[in-house]
Amino acid sequence: MDEKRDFEDINFQLVEAEEEEREVNNPSKADGKYAYSSSRPKGSFRGSFISYVAIALVASILGGLVALYLGPSLFENLGIETSRQYQASPININTSDDIDTVTAVVKKAMPSVVGITTVETQRSIFGDLEREGLGSGVIVDRDGYILTNSHVVANGAAKEITVLFDNGEQASGQVIWNDATLDLAIVKVDMTNLPAAELGDSDSLEVGELAIAIGNPLGLEFQRTVTSGIISGLNRSIRIDRATVIDDLIQTDASINSGNSGGPLLNKYGQVIGINTAKIKSAEGLGFAIPINSAKAIIEEVIEKGTFETVVLGVSIFNVEEYEARLGIDLGVDEGVVVVEVVPDSPADKAGIALGDVIIKIDDEEIDSTIKLKKALFNYRVGDKASLTVLRNKEEIKLDVVFTDIKKN
Repeated sequence: MDEKRDFEDINFQLVEAEEEEREVNNPSKADGKYAYSSSRPKGSFRGSFISYVAIALVASILGGLVALYLGPSLFENLGIETSRQYQASPININTSDDIDTVTAVVKKAMPSVVGITTVETQRSIFGDLEREGLGSGVIVDRDGYILTNSHVVANGAAKEITVLFDNGEQASGQVIWNDATLDLAIVKVDMTNLPAAELGDSDSLEVGELAIAIGNPLGLEFQRTVTSGIISGLNRSIRIDRATVIDDLIQTDASINSGNSGGPLLNKYGQVIGINTAKIKSAEGLGFAIPINSAKAIIEEVIEKGTFETVVLGVSIFNVEEYEARLGIDLGVDEGVVVVEVVPDSPADKAGIALGDVIIKIDDEEIDSTIKLKKALFNYRVGDKASLTVLRNKEEIKLDVVFTDIKKN
């Protein structure tokens, strides 16, 4: 069995919504201009000046001719369009140059990135207290659907949500779906013709690819800040606290800070590949994002039906490695989830799943963690059938299950 690092000694945190009362040390008010200096050998200024003028004249003439000849065909075939309606110019992303690529990605994706402010009521011994927070989100459908983190909207408990758009407009929002385990939520605003982001394929990512994060770190005074880096790891598992583990995350060294939560992680094509969610408190350059493929089926159904109907299996489970470590035993399998409880009359109970079974596959998808099983269930609807592959007494068997929704169990 492969040995994995114990995360108990590392202090992880969700990138919390920024509280209004938090003080921010603003950077010095520089003029924002860059200076460039170079040295050249001393020589005749007149000769150099004449040479520069001659070169400039030739270059401008040639440039004009090239523009006249290539202009129409070149600009008619630029590859990537922005969904922001009032910006008619298409955007071409030249992926051969990282600096130009980041600039083009930002121009394409920025109109789809929103700020989210919330007001949450918290009970205390001193009475009800209001906490104001700030996070980010990304527009995933032109009719007002916005994807963010569940913790940005207080896991659905925020009593007021305001969405701030790139063009300066604001709108009230409401949570129409959220899942605290996945740390994802969908907020709806009563607006149409919004510039929706293009969603990429997080399953095809490779370590070393360009990664770009956009969000509101440290407050609205830094809203829509852009940071870039690379994909520095895949399929990461982090422990937020003793009760919360998030699996299958994208790791990036693009800077992620408070307020970035819920904002998009983008690839070199300006496509959303993840939703920024967590960082390590004690280190810079270690941020994490939820793969966008985890949310695609949810987004589609919420847009179609207004909500997402979650199916259940009806079991309590542990990751194999964690189960073996707690009990000091060897199950003889490297990956999977161990069934420690079966809910009576649930789909699992009716399918014949027993205590101690190790679920290793659902249909053709391998199950190597609890979150992987939960995410797999998001691909099924009420009434769907699936084949479960389990290990029982180290023997592989298949069981057929029919899913019901969570309200029926």
